[in-house]
Amino acid sequence: MSNVTLVMLQPEKTPIHWTIGEKKVSKPDVRSLTDVIKDLLLNTNTDAVLFWDNLSYLPSNDLIEYLLESSNDVWHAGLRMGLSGKPEMLNYVNPTWMLNRDPDPNKTATSWRLSLRACLFRTEVLRQIGTLEPGFETLEGAGLELGYRCIRAGVFIRYIPELLPVDFAQEKVIIPLADQLRFIQLGFGGKWAKWTKFRTVLANPRAYFSTAHVQKIAQGADTAGREVKPYQRSLPTQGITPSGKVSVLIPTIRRYPYLRTLLGQLRNQTVPPYEIIVVDQTPQSERDADLPKDFSDLPVRWHYLDKAGQCSSRNMGLRYAQGDYVLFVDDDDEVSSDLIEKHLRNLNVYKCSISSGAALEPDQKELPADFRFLRLSNVFPTNNTMIRKDVLRKSGLFDLAYDHGQRADHDLGMRLYLAGELMILDPSICLLHHHAPMGGLREHKARIHTYAKSRTSVWHFNLLTVSDLYLAKRYFTPLQVKESRIINLLGTFSIHGSKLRKILKALVALVLLPKNIYEIRKRNRIADQWLKVYPQIPQVQEGAVD
Repeated sequence: MSNVTLVMLQPEKTPIHWTIGEKKVSKPDVRSLTDVIKDLLLNTNTDAVLFWDNLSYLPSNDLIEYLLESSNDVWHAGLRMGLSGKPEMLNYVNPTWMLNRDPDPNKTATSWRLSLRACLFRTEVLRQIGTLEPGFETLEGAGLELGYRCIRAGVFIRYIPELLPVDFAQEKVIIPLADQLRFIQLGFGGKWAKWTKFRTVLANPRAYFSTAHVQKIAQGADTAGREVKPYQRSLPTQGITPSGKVSVLIPTIRRYPYLRTLLGQLRNQTVPPYEIIVVDQTPQSERDADLPKDFSDLPVRWHYLDKAGQCSSRNMGLRYAQGDYVLFVDDDDEVSSDLIEKHLRNLNVYKCSISSGAALEPDQKELPADFRFLRLSNVFPTNNTMIRKDVLRKSGLFDLAYDHGQRADHDLGMRLYLAGELMILDPSICLLHHHAPMGGLREHKARIHTYAKSRTSVWHFNLLTVSDLYLAKRYFTPLQVKESRIINLLGTFSIHGSKLRKILKALVALVLLPKNIYEIRKRNRIADQWLKVYPQIPQVQEGAVD
């Protein structure tokens, strides 16, 4: 049995029965709880800490032990504690971020919206991540900042409704504006805090200016947000033999030289694939008849699709997949010999449903900072992800709305997240993505430049596509969609480089602003039309065979 310290936020009374560790008491304010945590970390040898504020109920020892036996680091009941959608100011900074949409509060799921009044922490998390940030007026504000810090650092933080009794009811809490702005400033920096202040004033000037604390905080300069160091977990992955049948799914069209390279690399995997499913959309007159014969030593199953479509092809492959797991790769990827082994080991060790890796491009020197360490994933890259096939029964397959455009992977990832599936991102599982000059989305003239490209080119503007807007409208509120459009247009003025380049970019963006606004509005109307036709999400068909 684990040694768990109970910290009660009720100084008047404490539960009588607590048999798995010490009991400590704190006043329900940020300073008092911070002092208790610091004392606990210095003077107590404990595996975990349960922060609690309910005199009539405690979770059972069996439940606590079950949670600590999992690979997750923090468990909480924040959504049932009234923190759904908090803080509201996040909608002005990161409105359509996957984890800004709350999952079903009746399901166990990933959520960083932490309540310090009902949560279980591994002690090591508090030692590495730190205690509560001073300056918050409420425990709710401090808890949200700590939860967001955890998700940024790679802590596996999960919500579980069973932590509270079935009949528990909590009204939505109100986060003071000062706490919200403090949250933005620490998480995103002073520039975003000023932007948030501006948007808040426009939305509700009376409420904003009536709060003196808010004005005081907003006077901070363009300070950087709080630096967060990656969490170093002790759970080992080496020495564990991965097990499971893996189906490798490869859609292809007019990329046979790249496909040959990839199949050759799959021939040398340390854990051989159970099967390789190639869905070929190349017109019949252009197909390589020798390809199946050249790789007859591999368990390749060839399927042909006369009408090209990225979702249609992947859905076809998933229909025929017979493995326990499916590995998504693109035909223009180069993979290491241990790609399957690493993904499979993660799925076995962390008991997760989805293991995603990173993709480097040929001219890319290193990954962005947030993609350099193991963490919970808010992406679902279809060129380096392994998934348990059975979880697709909950989410369905790819939405055909994206058949000829981008964001199909984002949409499926969103549905898997909302279904409560544990998704991790491991950048040590890295492949090389060539972005071949033919095939892929270029067949549908849907290939767009990345956000990074728009920050290096004076003439390029990374406007929201119809797919982007359709995705946002499907899963987020009208306010969040509106703020996403505003932030996107502001981004057209931004560029990396010299002062002269920044001035030139701003001038070009200003001249083209009416055109860009018109284009976004046109795409928005098309997205509304899509909503009348889609989604079209096929379901998993059991027992499909050749």
